[in-house]
Amino acid sequence: MVKSFRSLRRFSEVILATMGLTRLLFNDPIAFVLLIIPFLYSVVIHEVAHGWVANRMGDPTAKLLGRLSLNPLKHIDPIGTLMLFLVGFGWAKPVPINMNNIADRRKGLIFVSSAGVLANILLAFGILLVYRFLSLPSTETLVKIVKYTFNINITLAALNLIPIPPLDGSKILMGFASRNTQYFLARIEPYGFFILIALLYLGWLDNFIGFIGGIIVAIISLILP
Repeated sequence: MVKSFRSLRRFSEVILATMGLTRLLFNDPIAFVLLIIPFLYSVVIHEVAHGWVANRMGDPTAKLLGRLSLNPLKHIDPIGTLMLFLVGFGWAKPVPINMNNIADRRKGLIFVSSAGVLANILLAFGILLVYRFLSLPSTETLVKIVKYTFNINITLAALNLIPIPPLDGSKILMGFASRNTQYFLARIEPYGFFILIALLYLGWLDNFIGFIGGIIVAIISLILP
């Protein structure tokens, strides 16, 4: 089953450049529903994972603000949702994290930032595991759901490992980096979103996303050959 998901370009195409969801809604409403639901909950679970790990490490900010919830309404970002429908790329509201509440700041940056990526990898693995061991019928609709959910989560994991602020990869890097590198990343963070959008639009990150996605899929395929 994993073999059918090994086209590296497909990872970046799923979310970044395939089509705006508005067009998909009118052209193929069934595909729209099959794509929007797993995307929505994949993003929500990604954010909740950040808050859950932060809470475990001593920062209850997300918990106190009610953000450790799987209710999508608590995580929807209006602009991110609009962009999702217009260009096929969107985001949720970041879960608030106060690193001052975590005793070891470096460890906090690494663990909290890695949590969202790991959550998406586990979701991708889980959907294949359920499909395989429950011996579910290979209907076209079910295969689409599995395929979309898997690809979306692999893409989210790979995308978030890009070391450009505010993505998780930059926070993980800061946890290991020198103070000078941390300072540099903090300085460019206000412009990071625009840098990221430009690089995605130009397609300069496709190979990186495909490469990281391929590594993740290779690891999963070792467990589920």
